[in-house]
Amino acid sequence: MTTHIFDSVSVSHPGFSRRRFLHTVSASALAAGTLGFRDVMAAAAEGLRAQGRSMILLWMQGGPSQFETFDPKPGTDNGGPTKAIDTSVAGIQIAEYFPKVAASLNDVAIVRSMTNKEGSHPRATYQMHTGYIPSGSVKHPSLGSCIAQQISDPACELPSFVSIGSSTQGSGFLGMEYEPFVVNRPGQPPQNVSLPTSVDRFQRRSGLLTRLENEFAEAGAKQLVENHQALFRTTSDLVLTPEISAFDTSEESQNLRDQYGDTNFGNGCLLARRLVERGVTFVEVRSGGWDTHQDNFERVAANAAEVDPAMAALLADLKDRGMLDTTLVVWMGEFGRTPKINPRTGRDHYPRVFNVALAGCRIRGGQVYGASTADGSAVDHSPVTVQDLFQTICKSLNVNAAHENLSPLGRPMKIVDGGSVIPGLI
Repeated sequence: MTTHIFDSVSVSHPGFSRRRFLHTVSASALAAGTLGFRDVMAAAAEGLRAQGRSMILLWMQGGPSQFETFDPKPGTDNGGPTKAIDTSVAGIQIAEYFPKVAASLNDVAIVRSMTNKEGSHPRATYQMHTGYIPSGSVKHPSLGSCIAQQISDPACELPSFVSIGSSTQGSGFLGMEYEPFVVNRPGQPPQNVSLPTSVDRFQRRSGLLTRLENEFAEAGAKQLVENHQALFRTTSDLVLTPEISAFDTSEESQNLRDQYGDTNFGNGCLLARRLVERGVTFVEVRSGGWDTHQDNFERVAANAAEVDPAMAALLADLKDRGMLDTTLVVWMGEFGRTPKINPRTGRDHYPRVFNVALAGCRIRGGQVYGASTADGSAVDHSPVTVQDLFQTICKSLNVNAAHENLSPLGRPMKIVDGGSVIPGLI
């Protein structure tokens, strides 16, 4: 029966495949005959809708202070000198360092009640990328890799996952196919992508390499060869495709480039828009320098001077192109900063309460979810965990958060283990 159902389904879309179909529909249910033809077609259509979606993660490396971003506490001892400014939404204020985002807040939802326990950079970074705490027995895939696995278009000739600014959490046990492609200098073509010879000669050389590696695989190195060949295929596709021009932001108008800002982060956000426009599923743009143990206020102001215009321009650009409805933008870091200002006018690590911001892809903008206490020391109401946030991201993108991948230990592991979708955000 399974074969007949598959043979009956014809979907005119270059990225649709039986492998993608099986991510959406249970093969066991098909075999048991518990799904009818309409169920099959509905699931196939849902898979295609998800496949057209993408996510841009704006990662603030170091842990941005909630007091100087989206949860200011002016007039309190903990608030420091940071002023609050009005936004485009009546009754919602954010820190003075983000005036352009403030003007775009109709499209942005702020969560002020994030809470977690991990207060060290490596552990918190790992958890905020994978949804799991680090373990010595397994290397978990990042959420970006899982999303790429679930909804990326296999017909796209660009990598399904791109990290801009520096490397990020990788694909773990999902393998090289979903490892992030790293762009260190946004705005310029990636290094070493020019073809040193003719296409025909390059393909002959590639064929020879494959034959040599297959012999090596037969000698007992199958897994090693498969990983290398997956990486080589991705790289070869990138070298040969005309889509490589997506990495060249100089094709954009000077006016638009000025809106994003002539900074690494601004160029990274512009590149992210160009990539998702060409079919890339997940892009992370990284901003460093948010570990403000000293000179917190001056350093946040300098960082925000790059992030604020770029983030606002990204949202406006996606909206103008009709892409914000299918592109989820998430701003976050690994944790927040302490309410108490230390003797070096800095703030230290504080996972107990912090904030994130989301926009696009069915997120209801113009709202604040949850709250911290008046002094910013704890969650006042509606706490949100990392798992809750990830469940919400998956729901926005039509990714099945309960999908299980098999770890090398033979243990099935869900994309998101626990948590609930944040009420009212979608």
